[in-house]
Amino acid sequence: MSVPSGSLGWLFDFGRWIARVPYAWQFRIRVHGRDRVPLSGGVVVVANHSSMADGPILFGVVPRRVTFLIKQEMFKGLVGYLLLKIGQIPVKRGEADRTALTSALAVLKAGGVIGIFPEGTRGEGDVASAQNGAAWLARVGGAVVLPVACRGTFEAKGWRPEVDVLIGEPFHLPEGKGKAALGVATEQVRDRLATLVAELDGLRVSEGRR
Repeated sequence: MSVPSGSLGWLFDFGRWIARVPYAWQFRIRVHGRDRVPLSGGVVVVANHSSMADGPILFGVVPRRVTFLIKQEMFKGLVGYLLLKIGQIPVKRGEADRTALTSALAVLKAGGVIGIFPEGTRGEGDVASAQNGAAWLARVGGAVVLPVACRGTFEAKGWRPEVDVLIGEPFHLPEGKGKAALGVATEQVRDRLATLVAELDGLRVSEGRR
């Protein structure tokens, strides 16, 4: 199945609706390039991470069910139960979490979508510290990579602040084996995402919204 086992399809879609409608009322969200999202096949979404709002926003605006790798600390109590039921995967930070990677790989090979914030931590949205996980999953899972930039959530102030989501062009990673090849693929992921974030920043500046 294209979502993790144990998740509920109807609850997954209800969660996306909440993220897209009630939750999104906190912001004025503009999505650019939605038509670039492949409507079938395995996809690894890589996005910059500025605040806790980024994940729910992308969960709602991407026109497919997205299973995000989320830090394990979030999976506690009722919130953790619901995250599992809407198809999200807990991942241990700072180490190679084989259980999480295996679950994510199964989703990709079934033609699903995995979402990763390769920086691993929140901050100003810098993508310089992208990790190997996204590239490894895309190569082993036979998936395309879809870069997504999100701006406007970091220290958002005022009534319904403006948030922009820019979806880039999907791309395949170069073939190759070993750590060197994985390093090259990781650099490509990082460069594409950094370029997209810079493009979105330029768009917001040109429109006087930064």
